[in-house]
Amino acid sequence: QVQLVESGGGLVQAGGSLRLSCAASGRTFSTYYMGWFRQAPGKEREFVATIGRRDSTTYYTDSVRGRFTISRDNAKNTVYLQMNSLKPEDTAVFYCAARDPGGPIPTMTGQYGYWGQGTQVTVSS
Repeated sequence: QVQLVESGGGLVQAGGSLRLSCAASGRTFSTYYMGWFRQAPGKEREFVATIGRRDSTTYYTDSVRGRFTISRDNAKNTVYLQMNSLKPEDTAVFYCAARDPGGPIPTMTGQYGYWGQGTQVTVSS
Protein backbone atom coordinates (compact mmCIF):
# COMPACT_ATOMS: atom_id res chain seq x y z
CA GLN A 1 0.00 0.00 0.00
CA VAL A 2 1.27 3.47 -0.90
CA GLN A 3 0.00 6.82 0.31
CA LEU A 4 0.88 9.94 -1.66
CA VAL A 5 0.78 13.59 -0.61
CA GLU A 6 1.43 16.38 -3.10
CA SER A 7 2.62 19.89 -2.30
CA GLY A 8 4.07 22.91 -4.05
CA GLY A 9 1.15 24.13 -6.08
CA GLY A 10 0.13 27.77 -6.22
CA LEU A 11 -0.44 30.83 -8.35
CA VAL A 12 2.28 31.93 -10.77
CA GLN A 13 2.50 34.28 -13.71
CA ALA A 14 3.01 32.99 -17.23
CA GLY A 15 6.66 32.26 -17.83
CA GLY A 16 7.27 31.46 -14.20
CA SER A 17 8.26 28.24 -12.46
CA LEU A 18 6.96 25.93 -9.76
CA ARG A 19 8.26 22.70 -8.29
CA LEU A 20 5.76 20.11 -7.15
CA SER A 21 6.67 17.47 -4.62
CA CYS A 22 5.00 14.16 -3.85
CA ALA A 23 5.90 12.40 -0.63
CA ALA A 24 5.18 8.68 -0.53
CA SER A 25 4.80 6.29 2.35
CA GLY A 26 5.94 2.70 2.22
CA ARG A 27 9.24 0.86 2.14
CA THR A 28 9.05 -0.14 -1.51
CA PHE A 29 8.87 3.35 -3.03
CA SER A 30 11.98 2.77 -5.10
CA THR A 31 10.33 -0.08 -6.98
CA TYR A 32 7.36 1.92 -8.26
CA TYR A 33 6.88 3.83 -11.44
CA MET A 34 5.87 7.35 -10.38
CA GLY A 35 3.80 9.63 -12.51
CA TRP A 36 2.25 13.08 -12.65
CA PHE A 37 -1.14 13.76 -14.15
CA ARG A 38 -3.27 16.89 -14.35
CA GLN A 39 -6.94 17.73 -14.70
CA ALA A 40 -8.23 21.07 -15.89
CA PRO A 41 -11.83 22.16 -15.21
CA GLY A 42 -14.24 20.33 -17.47
CA LYS A 43 -11.54 18.08 -18.90
CA GLU A 44 -10.40 14.55 -18.32
CA ARG A 45 -7.34 13.75 -16.26
CA GLU A 46 -4.32 13.62 -18.54
CA PHE A 47 -0.83 12.19 -18.35
CA VAL A 48 2.04 14.63 -17.80
CA ALA A 49 5.19 12.66 -16.99
CA THR A 50 6.47 9.40 -15.56
CA ILE A 51 9.75 8.13 -14.15
CA GLY A 52 11.09 4.64 -13.69
CA ARG A 53 12.30 3.24 -10.44
CA ARG A 54 15.98 4.01 -10.88
CA ASP A 55 15.50 7.37 -12.59
CA SER A 56 16.74 5.90 -15.85
CA THR A 57 13.48 6.10 -17.71
CA THR A 58 11.43 9.25 -18.08
CA TYR A 59 8.63 10.06 -20.45
CA TYR A 60 6.62 13.24 -21.05
CA THR A 61 3.55 14.28 -22.88
CA ASP A 62 4.40 16.43 -25.89
CA SER A 63 2.93 19.64 -24.47
CA VAL A 64 5.36 19.74 -21.53
CA ARG A 65 8.49 18.14 -22.98
CA GLY A 66 11.39 20.58 -22.66
CA ARG A 67 9.60 22.65 -20.01
CA PHE A 68 8.89 20.13 -17.24
CA THR A 69 11.32 17.73 -15.57
CA ILE A 70 10.35 14.75 -13.44
CA SER A 71 12.84 13.42 -10.91
CA ARG A 72 12.88 11.27 -7.80
CA ASP A 73 14.84 10.88 -4.60
CA ASN A 74 14.39 7.32 -3.42
CA ALA A 75 16.17 8.06 -0.13
CA LYS A 76 13.46 10.63 0.64
CA ASN A 77 10.55 8.67 -0.89
CA THR A 78 9.77 11.75 -2.95
CA VAL A 79 9.10 12.50 -6.60
CA TYR A 80 9.29 16.00 -8.04
CA LEU A 81 7.96 17.85 -11.03
CA GLN A 82 9.94 20.96 -11.93
CA MET A 83 7.78 23.15 -14.16
CA ASN A 84 9.37 26.01 -16.08
CA SER A 85 8.04 28.42 -18.69
CA LEU A 86 4.54 27.89 -17.39
CA LYS A 87 1.60 28.80 -19.59
CA PRO A 88 -2.01 29.62 -18.72
CA GLU A 89 -3.05 26.33 -20.35
CA ASP A 90 -1.02 24.49 -17.70
CA THR A 91 -3.61 25.54 -15.12
CA ALA A 92 -4.99 22.37 -13.52
CA VAL A 93 -5.05 20.21 -10.45
CA PHE A 94 -1.89 18.13 -10.55
CA TYR A 95 -1.94 14.58 -9.19
CA CYS A 96 0.88 12.26 -8.21
CA ALA A 97 0.42 8.56 -8.90
CA ALA A 98 2.26 5.30 -8.26
CA ARG A 99 2.24 2.10 -10.23
CA ASP A 100 3.41 -1.35 -9.16
CA PRO A 101 6.67 -2.47 -10.80
CA GLY A 102 6.68 -4.30 -14.09
CA GLY A 103 5.05 -3.78 -17.45
CA PRO A 104 5.46 -1.06 -20.07
CA ILE A 105 5.96 2.63 -19.35
CA PRO A 106 2.65 3.69 -17.82
CA THR A 107 1.01 6.72 -19.37
CA MET A 108 -2.66 6.06 -18.71
CA THR A 109 -4.64 6.66 -15.55
CA GLY A 110 -5.80 3.04 -15.42
CA GLN A 111 -2.21 1.83 -15.15
CA TYR A 112 -1.72 3.50 -11.79
CA GLY A 113 -3.11 2.04 -8.58
CA TYR A 114 -2.32 4.79 -6.09
CA TRP A 115 -3.17 8.49 -6.22
CA GLY A 116 -2.61 11.60 -4.17
CA GLN A 117 -5.26 14.19 -3.38
CA GLY A 118 -3.95 16.73 -5.88
CA THR A 119 -2.48 20.22 -5.73
CA GLN A 120 -3.78 23.24 -7.63
CA VAL A 121 -1.55 25.03 -10.12
CA THR A 122 -2.85 28.29 -11.54
CA VAL A 123 -0.95 30.21 -14.21
CA SER A 124 -2.10 33.76 -14.85
CA SER A 125 -1.59 35.52 -18.17
